[in-house]
Amino acid sequence: MRAGNLIKTTLLLAAIGVAVTACGRRGSLDTPYEAAREARQEAERNDQPLPPEPTPPVRDRKFILDSLI
Repeated sequence: MRAGNLIKTTLLLAAIGVAVTACGRRGSLDTPYEAAREARQEAERNDQPLPPEPTPPVRDRKFILDSLI
């Protein structure tokens, strides 16, 4: 492989890596309950039909193996 091809390939892979890591939203992830609540609030603000009321999540119980993870 010639040096020119190696440099081009390396630059292409670096550009793809930068483009892929720039995707997405910065910040914490929303739980499905929080997303449903926000969608309902936004529908109220915009005078749109309301989606169904989200049910709150069940409280998470401790499990003996949780400390290993």
